[in-house]
Amino acid sequence: MNEKSLEGLRVAILATNGVQETELAEPRKALENAGARTTLIAPKAGTIQASIHGKKGNEFPVDAIFDSVNPADFDAVLLPGGVLNADALRTESKAKQFVREIDKAAKPIAVICHGPWVLISAGLTKGRTMTSYHTIQDDVRNSGANWVDQEVVRDRNWVSSRQPADIPAFNREMIALFSERKARAQKAS
Repeated sequence: MNEKSLEGLRVAILATNGVQETELAEPRKALENAGARTTLIAPKAGTIQASIHGKKGNEFPVDAIFDSVNPADFDAVLLPGGVLNADALRTESKAKQFVREIDKAAKPIAVICHGPWVLISAGLTKGRTMTSYHTIQDDVRNSGANWVDQEVVRDRNWVSSRQPADIPAFNREMIALFSERKARAQKAS
């Protein structure tokens, strides 16, 4: 994979307080190292407080709020986990609408850990094959998805992983999926 295979790709990272720090920071770093431009989008301006397995982590500056962004301006989405983060985002109508529009346009979505709650609440998981943190496998199955216990799963325009230990595989597959999207978009233009 070309070191800058994602040059110019615009990736929206949807997160709020309680985001699992490693699931935000490590994939974001991998995306930026591959040349992508990331934008951390949250419900409120300022900073979000990350969590490290339930303990207070670092704060991350918010780049934009949902009220000020258009999903059409982005090429892909990253949904990091964290129980409090995903539980809060799933109640945000603008977060759900954002992922619906990205998915409707067949743009890639990378989701890890508890992040699938946002996709479930957005009504997008029926008929999909995916993974998540094991404690929400019933939620994933009850939403009509096929839940599998694998470190990383690709299903059409989605890539999903279970937990922080899976981040190396998640990053690899996320970058591959996003690179394919970029190549298709370049071919079409």
